[in-house]
Amino acid sequence: MSRSGIVNVRMVITEEKILSNIDKVQKLINPKSKKQIVQLEDDGYFKDLVESIKTYLIEYPKKKNFPASVYKAAYGLVEFATNQFEENTKKIEELIRQREQNIALAGTLKEVMETAINKEKDWKDQVKKAEDSFGEDITETLTIIGKSKSDKTENYQDALKLLNARINNLESNLHIEIDMERIEDRSKALSYIGIEIADALKSIPTPVEETIEEVAEAPVQAMEEQQQYVEETTFEAKPSLWQRIKNSKVVRAIKAITRIRIVVDYSDALPEGRGENN
Repeated sequence: MSRSGIVNVRMVITEEKILSNIDKVQKLINPKSKKQIVQLEDDGYFKDLVESIKTYLIEYPKKKNFPASVYKAAYGLVEFATNQFEENTKKIEELIRQREQNIALAGTLKEVMETAINKEKDWKDQVKKAEDSFGEDITETLTIIGKSKSDKTENYQDALKLLNARINNLESNLHIEIDMERIEDRSKALSYIGIEIADALKSIPTPVEETIEEVAEAPVQAMEEQQQYVEETTFEAKPSLWQRIKNSKVVRAIKAITRIRIVVDYSDALPEGRGENN
């Protein structure tokens, strides 16, 4: 067998491997998957997969003959990551609004509790108005405070503890902070994909998949379709794909991720991509 034949066989194997790696990465960032990326900094497996894809894109010896299947899969991965990143951004914004609302509610509850504690003239009206925001259990507890003739009774102290606990929960927003941290960790992984893979794709000409027979049968249509395909998939021609992430309000994720640099030895992972420059 000729040397070129050996290289071609090895290239096919590598193409399959990279397609498999792209599929694995997509599953790790898919919110419907059971196994998902949790913390980017601690997930070497995820970063190794992304780095292997990036290395293949950068070191592929004949860019003009780059496998269309890999290009489309890599492009699809970045597009999927971009869409997921935008969904995460919406979730973060919603959680921020919830946190602000909870903090405002905590302030309102403090004020109403103070009117009940001080037996102010309109304390009953204030408690009644608070029912829509806090529910019947809280208004009943406030009523115990307002009607109590002594602040030493067990009922009064229990009511006071319950109200203070509710205020603390609203102020701390612990469950919201946990959700935000989890989403931001996923966003770091998503932005990592875009920064590493989208940039690498820019150096590759958009592969054209139309066959000679198809072009011969409908040359005008083929040329139009080819132009449309290039416009839709070339990163230089359509920078808005990953620009949507760069313009996102979740700036912290991107700033954190751009500082990450990985040093991994892939001398055995992609043997056919090295030393082939012709």
